[in-house]
Amino acid sequence: MGNSPPRVLKLTIEYDGTAYVGWQRQAEGVSIQGLLEDALAAFEGGPVTVHGAGRTDAGVHALGQVASVRTRAAHDAATLQRALNAVLPLDVRIVGLEDANPDFHARYDAISKTYEYRIVNAPYASAFEHRYVWHVPGTLDVDAMRAGAAALVGRHDFAAFRALGGDTATTERTIFALDLESGSDPNPPASVTLKPDDRSSADRGLAPAGPLTLRVVGDGFLRHMVRAIAGTLVDVGLGRWPADHVARILASRDRAAAGRAAPPTGLFLVTVGYRSEPL
Repeated sequence: MGNSPPRVLKLTIEYDGTAYVGWQRQAEGVSIQGLLEDALAAFEGGPVTVHGAGRTDAGVHALGQVASVRTRAAHDAATLQRALNAVLPLDVRIVGLEDANPDFHARYDAISKTYEYRIVNAPYASAFEHRYVWHVPGTLDVDAMRAGAAALVGRHDFAAFRALGGDTATTERTIFALDLESGSDPNPPASVTLKPDDRSSADRGLAPAGPLTLRVVGDGFLRHMVRAIAGTLVDVGLGRWPADHVARILASRDRAAAGRAAPPTGLFLVTVGYRSEPL
């Protein structure tokens, strides 16, 4: 196990973050990084260090987290993927595992990350989705939220949208795109049949089929940055601030000027972008 030449693996992971303290290994609690390192150690024959592209917080989910690890495990990539999924909890899945270039690093080689924040704007959230959305019952002005979001696109100092107390060298980041998508699923399950006299979900006071999704693509994000943006835009949507106030918040560089951080439940790391693909 440990006698083979060293190699670097690229792992793509999806996880439900509800039960975990976040990506990073902590002194207490179960982390995604800790689960992966413990599982890989059995093949390495000793401890390994797994590097993640982003350190998602407790309760945050991932559809496409990327990690890299240097190992001497001799098993082929497909066998390792099957074996890891056999021992990992069912809410953590390795959806891709490949041999990468020897100098590949999941965090330092990343050039972009895409996050989605999902909001249910309805009288209630479904019992099957409450762990994966932020339920906002008040009526949201989505057009006002889009107008406010436009001020955040580009290269800016996002100090007003970060968690306090961090040791980040710079608070400047670039947001390449920031979109708000709303509406129900255009392709409902084939098994659902509506009768001619059925009223719509809205008429019956039911939650819509699809959430309001804030999708943001950037070169990197400060701690709680996406959640602070989501919370601020919801305040705009609820009419607490006008849309043009977002630009003033950004210019203030004052965290106290922005809205609350939205709950972690609605946040998903969707994809991580790289200049070059693994071998």
